[in-house]
Amino acid sequence: MRNLKRKMLPLLAAVGLAVTAGQAGAQDTYTLRFNHVLGPSEPFHEGFMNWAKRVEERTNGGLKMEIYHSAQLGVEEDIIEQIRQGANVGQNTDSARLGNYVPSIAVMNGPYFVSSLDDVWKLSESPTVEKWEEELATQHGLKVVCFDWVQGFRHFFTNKPIRTPDDLAGLRIRTPPAPIWQESIRAIGAAPTAMAFGDMYPALQQQAIDGVELVYANIPGGRFYEVLKYANETKHIMLINFQVVSSQWFNGLPAEYQTALVEECSAAGRETSQRIQDMAETIKADLQSKGMEVVTDVDIEAFKAAGEKAYETLGITDAKSAVQAELGN
Repeated sequence: MRNLKRKMLPLLAAVGLAVTAGQAGAQDTYTLRFNHVLGPSEPFHEGFMNWAKRVEERTNGGLKMEIYHSAQLGVEEDIIEQIRQGANVGQNTDSARLGNYVPSIAVMNGPYFVSSLDDVWKLSESPTVEKWEEELATQHGLKVVCFDWVQGFRHFFTNKPIRTPDDLAGLRIRTPPAPIWQESIRAIGAAPTAMAFGDMYPALQQQAIDGVELVYANIPGGRFYEVLKYANETKHIMLINFQVVSSQWFNGLPAEYQTALVEECSAAGRETSQRIQDMAETIKADLQSKGMEVVTDVDIEAFKAAGEKAYETLGITDAKSAVQAELGN
């Protein structure tokens, strides 16, 4: 019997379950290894650390989260596949990548889909969004813990000023490798170039790409002000981030641990999102002091009109309309 137990322990550890030895009645403990691509100085990293601390405190150490920044566990797409197989890992991702599994959910990453944090909070009450989350969980093994993490508006950062979609013509702009992202950037005028987050700086140095589209908080962390001159406030995507774990792993947690993980995810996410929104002007001023020029006279209406083509190309216009109606927009 003792030998059998010894043989079983590695298997249990592989799915995130650690058996606590000792006196009778001792509780099982669980570990979630959580990966994100951002650097340790980014607000999201601090937010994830706070989430982890609150979950551990609320479960009296029964559920622990280990946070890995800068894609230390691997690239996002590979981690998502590990999650689908039941591994005890989590990933900060977006609806663009989740759209590879449930195509309609990609609308949440489309051009000018939402315009405020309040709109994002309302999305959690959308029956259509709830249906997509259920499909991700039951058919693709991806449990959305919450999507209350908003990095703010994405803008184009380039070495020439951008005021209209025509100004992006011929520019190779780095985007993540997901259809809605590719089509969104193409629709509003640029040539999308799929590339991992960590490869952007050297690619800009080598002029393999002409610019990036990111949120302000990404720029100081990645030192992109060293290789890019203009911050063009196109506000083309309000970036909603999803925290996902394995459905199989999540369903194996005690109910109170599930509740703690979800509720603390939402609380930490909303706090972090508000903090990022409040920090935007400070970051912008700091970038200007480092030599970046901010372009504010952008023709937003022209960009909005151009962005509609992305929804049409991917056949998700109806999905967008359904959610917008539920938001009252």
